[in-house]
Amino acid sequence: MAARRPRSASDHDSDDDSYEVLDLTEYARRHHWWNRVFGRNSGPIVEKYSVATQIVMGGVTGWCAGFLFQKVGKLAATAVGGGFLLLQIASHSGYVQVDWKRVEKDVNKAKKQLKKRANKAAPEINTLIEESTEFIKQNIVVSSGFVGGFLLGLAS
Repeated sequence: MAARRPRSASDHDSDDDSYEVLDLTEYARRHHWWNRVFGRNSGPIVEKYSVATQIVMGGVTGWCAGFLFQKVGKLAATAVGGGFLLLQIASHSGYVQVDWKRVEKDVNKAKKQLKKRANKAAPEINTLIEESTEFIKQNIVVSSGFVGGFLLGLAS
């Protein structure tokens, strides 16, 4: 990019304009777009690899995670659903007798314990969320590639 140099009084008489060449590559190296958006605390991945490499790395790992999540999720849903189906068939056939009063009592007891544990775990969860948000901000390119790959992995 060229910038026009200010003219002195003697320069007004000449017809040829002089331009000073500005090198923007050094400026671009020092002022990455993510530094302007997310601050100077960018992680080490940002400094080591190009944006395209980061997107590919995030996309491939995201696709693998999404694909595995999909397969394991289907397997788990099949196992849980099949277990409930078998339990219902066994109950209907008379092989299993369910004490519903005891089930209700145990469920209420479990609810109380979950409420107590949830109140104790709240600060730890907030800390985890803050750390995750900071990681995503520091590695925004890899994170966005991972999310895109994860969604593609779920869809395949």
